[in-house]
Amino acid sequence: MIQANITLPDNLEQALERFVKEQEVPVQLTAVVQAAIGEYLGERGYLRTSSTLRIRPAKRGSGRKDISISHDRYLASK
Repeated sequence: MIQANITLPDNLEQALERFVKEQEVPVQLTAVVQAAIGEYLGERGYLRTSSTLRIRPAKRGSGRKDISISHDRYLASK
């Protein structure tokens, strides 16, 4: 792990301060910077990013209309 001192231009500093202040749950500056760098490098192919969960409906449904309500019962019966 490396530690780095960086200098941000005023516009980035202000945007970063606003972002941190507007979060419902407090976030650390380090976490925001690490996430931003990770996303930047991932978009450019330098960092492997986790894939997004994609849920696709079945071509043919189960025929049951209460799955979203009674999902625990159906899972328990498996």
